[in-house]
Amino acid sequence: MTAIPDAGFRPARTARGPAVLGGDLLVPLADGRTVTYANLDYAATAPCMAVVAETVSELLPWYSSVHRGAGAASRRCTREYEQARETIADFLDARADDHVIFTRNTTDALNLLARALPEGTTVIGWDGEHHANLLPWRATVLLPVPADPGQAAAQLDEALARVPGQALVTVTGASNVTGEIWPIAELAGVAHARGARIAVDAAQLAPHRPVSLAGPGIDYLALSGHKAYAPFGAGVLAGRGDWLDAAPPYLAGGGATAWVGGPSDVRWHAGPARHEAGTPNLIGAVALAAACGQLAAADRGALEAAENELVARLRAGLADLPLVQELRMFGPDHHRVGIVTFAVAGHEAAAVAAHLAARHGIGVRDGQFCAHPLARRLLAQAGERAGQPLGDFAVRASIGIGSRAEHVDRLIAGVTELVTPGY
Repeated sequence: MTAIPDAGFRPARTARGPAVLGGDLLVPLADGRTVTYANLDYAATAPCMAVVAETVSELLPWYSSVHRGAGAASRRCTREYEQARETIADFLDARADDHVIFTRNTTDALNLLARALPEGTTVIGWDGEHHANLLPWRATVLLPVPADPGQAAAQLDEALARVPGQALVTVTGASNVTGEIWPIAELAGVAHARGARIAVDAAQLAPHRPVSLAGPGIDYLALSGHKAYAPFGAGVLAGRGDWLDAAPPYLAGGGATAWVGGPSDVRWHAGPARHEAGTPNLIGAVALAAACGQLAAADRGALEAAENELVARLRAGLADLPLVQELRMFGPDHHRVGIVTFAVAGHEAAAVAAHLAARHGIGVRDGQFCAHPLARRLLAQAGERAGQPLGDFAVRASIGIGSRAEHVDRLIAGVTELVTPGY
């Protein structure tokens, strides 16, 4: 067979380090001026990494079928799709027998896992989860979010002691409401000591911190490309293959089948293909691999330090303002990724977000962030600290690669304008 030369669109590792698009984007203000956009909405959807855009652009002329063609373009695309799987497995420090299954996003990945659970499995989680990690599960035991993350392991151990059969523990890596990081290694240890498995929603954690399946013994991990600088529609479920191979295919169709004799006479593939029926999202998979490769090549410690500096700057600036209350689950000094969520007494969250956009060119998120029970509880607690109700919704500012001190200062100035009479 004739070799297909590389076209140069494998996940790149550039000397400049991670860079994202949109840093020079101009947006209009209500007074007719334009300013550079201050994107502080990374937790919803992160901007596209430059190397991801380059990778996709170089791949598109070769775009063809995956696993279904003998032509040069199809063979290349098949190889790039499977290499993307390997790159992501390396990024996640997967074990040799782990599956890496391409999904649409974290929600899709966790629903796939929920469908694959062996009959009778009890799922144990906390009631502060994102809806993607709250709603898919059957036979669920929900624990209250602890005031201190150190209590989480004790809660879990007590709950697992009461479960007579097989159990799966499911928990976020970092809260999408507050950014606070959960004690994953400790929870994995407790789960395994009790004979249970653990699944981690890493949608917010993986773009900000290194993650490892093998290190702490995470059994399953889910993430979304669009939160990890790869906005082309792919996510991943990675983890142990036995439950996934034993489960019926997530979708029934071509690609998942090894042999079909008729509608009721089917032999399904084992491995990732079992749950990847249909034409795969080649562009999304390669884009996500490009982002993972770039993050793996970066100085993650330096990225974390820069992020922590901006988070501290933002939290300090908001803490100095009257009427502003930050939402948090744990103590004020608990480590977190680049998310700061707050409410302004006397001001609807939607109005705060609209003010920041119209007058200052800032993008934030307002609402309950697809974690309604947790957001409402934290708003009530923050209202008690403030001595007055804060309403049902909050404002979330989130940062990442490409965020700058000027963006943070602009947000602080915008909120100051709201809460300072005669500003």
